[in-house]
Amino acid sequence: MSISPKTNSMECVVQGIIETQHVEALEILLQGLCGVPRERLRVHELCLKSAPNLGVVSSEVRLLCDIDQPDPTWTVKHVGGAMRGAGADQISVMVRTMIESKVSKNALRLFYSLGYKLDHELLKVGFAFHFKRTAHISVSVSSVNKMPKIHAIDEAVPVLPGMQIVDVTAAATPENYSEVAAAVSSFCEFLAPLVHLSKPFDPAGVVPTAAAAAASLMSDGGG
Repeated sequence: MSISPKTNSMECVVQGIIETQHVEALEILLQGLCGVPRERLRVHELCLKSAPNLGVVSSEVRLLCDIDQPDPTWTVKHVGGAMRGAGADQISVMVRTMIESKVSKNALRLFYSLGYKLDHELLKVGFAFHFKRTAHISVSVSSVNKMPKIHAIDEAVPVLPGMQIVDVTAAATPENYSEVAAAVSSFCEFLAPLVHLSKPFDPAGVVPTAAAAAASLMSDGGG
């Protein structure tokens, strides 16, 4: 298996949910804010967890494949723990360590041979924007689907029917994470009428103003 190594880095991340009926309005808003074309998103994600024999602390890695590309590429991603302490409590985004590398398509076989087990797999379908606003920021809006059987992509069913997940991430380093976190937080304020974005695992639900904001955006920019 070939691996293209990437040095340890950090990422700033926030997450939220939006009703599917308001996604078109969110796309119009993002198009105006980001100023770049949207990219289609269709990612097959496999979550692997280590067996007890690999150490006292369990390890989790994710294999991601963009199956919408003519030549699908695989990426392995390991997400570390979130930053803790007074500094972390004072910022509205999660800052965590992250290692990501390109891998060949037989990576799954390698991780199985190392003792990892498939915990679950998902299919994420939607769109994404990648742009620079002080930091390089990525916004994805996707329907998250689970599979009733292993690798049964065509049989995937929504985890949250009628809802889509909004993820905003930005790469950072130990030297600039506070600046990147501020850029992400500032950007999220523009999306506040439609979606409330907060640290992962700290959901705030849908925004009460979403319907009115969506109607306004659709009348102004949706024709």
